[in-house]
Amino acid sequence: MNNKIKLAVAGAVLSAASVANAGIVIPAGDWTLDVNGNVNIFATMTNADDDGNAGSSVVGGIASTKDTAGEDTKFSMGTGLLPAWLGFTGTTRQNDLDVSFTISIQPNTSSNDATGDATNGNTGNDGAMLTRQAFITFGDASWGTVKMGKDLGIFASDAILNDITLLGVGGAATGGITTLGGIGSGYLYPAFRGQMAYTTPNMNGLQVTLGITNPDQGQDADALAHYDDRFGLEGKAVYTAGNAKVWAGFSSYEVADTDGDYDATAQEIGASFNAGNLGLVAYYYSGEGNGDGNGLNRLGGRANERDQDGGYVQATYVIPTGTKLGIAVATSQQDLANGEVAGATAAHDSNDRWTVGAYHPLTKHLNLVAEYNDIESNDHQGDSAESQHINLGAILFF
Repeated sequence: MNNKIKLAVAGAVLSAASVANAGIVIPAGDWTLDVNGNVNIFATMTNADDDGNAGSSVVGGIASTKDTAGEDTKFSMGTGLLPAWLGFTGTTRQNDLDVSFTISIQPNTSSNDATGDATNGNTGNDGAMLTRQAFITFGDASWGTVKMGKDLGIFASDAILNDITLLGVGGAATGGITTLGGIGSGYLYPAFRGQMAYTTPNMNGLQVTLGITNPDQGQDADALAHYDDRFGLEGKAVYTAGNAKVWAGFSSYEVADTDGDYDATAQEIGASFNAGNLGLVAYYYSGEGNGDGNGLNRLGGRANERDQDGGYVQATYVIPTGTKLGIAVATSQQDLANGEVAGATAAHDSNDRWTVGAYHPLTKHLNLVAEYNDIESNDHQGDSAESQHINLGAILFF
């Protein structure tokens, strides 16, 4: 499977199966075309246990709550955190340069729309097809690689790619194109961003990536937040030694909105280690001004310079049947900004999650998944909500 399709690669790594090294490889003159991706679908039962009235919610929280009729149970079906994926990557060697292009599309496998038809005027998360990748790369092993186009962001990318919910559902009900996974409860969303980035060659296990990104992501419905003071800056350094990997990254944006100008910054550090059948991951981030919800730089007029931090720890183990068992504990926390008053803001206090999952390789490409998530959200008013999510499904990589 081509390593430019990052999410599919991550899912393949997380699975217990021995996954092929490429998708469907087609020689085409000077080019080699790799057609790859995944199809996944999950049946989900969600139970909400909020302490407010029917239809209430914790501001900024990600735990599911009762609906307006007071119902606390919901059944749904669709893709998990990883959307269904069809990617095309072409590679060639020209003028002493390794050159490639990647284009991908992400359809849904179900919909909460009444007709189940993504073309029925439904432009929201329930029906719209995603287009998350369109980029080129060029470079050489001697001096590094340049990437230009739309792809997964640099900051927090390793956090999401090492998360066990990437093969499952995590937070939020299915039925849309994607769910939250661990976004907002353990890490910020890296998003798929227009970018120009440079990655160094492998220097005895160390690689550094630096890039400028599209600064105009994250406007709210009223276009209150603008990132056009300058380009966004993101970067990371990754050191790999044997089965151990350590990474550190940063994100920096300047924001101008109706509340004034301020910086949106974040830092991260993480590590992963694999020994035989055991896998371990530890991750931590901190920042300020990155919005009141679950995403990185998804700001509105009320975002202000709120301090945030969080992270997760995770362990997996492959039992003799080949099934990979996993457990993760995660949290994301956010303070009020100077001058903000609890109850008069949409800032959450914390989103906490624990996940257990089982991932069984039915074949080297097909995995059956069973997952349980418990999510608790709290706000600064003292309100809380908790929900439990049982997810059963399958994911196939090609």
